[in-house]
Amino acid sequence: MVHFTSKKKKVPTGVLINMIWISTFLAMIFTLPALAIFLGIYYGTGNFVLGAVLGFGVHLVALAFSGRISKFLIKIMN
Repeated sequence: MVHFTSKKKKVPTGVLINMIWISTFLAMIFTLPALAIFLGIYYGTGNFVLGAVLGFGVHLVALAFSGRISKFLIKIMN
């Protein structure tokens, strides 16, 4: 049987605001470069597959370094 504790801890407002900003920056870092590469290649050359593959590749590379990027953003924001 699973027993859940109902102890709630108060989180300071500054921590929540910092978490929201870091999450927003991470989302932009992961999506915008991949989207720009995809749209740039698609509208520049008309090649949908090449744009999708390169955009997805950039997205995966960004996700591979997500831990380092997150630590860097936390260090900057504090």
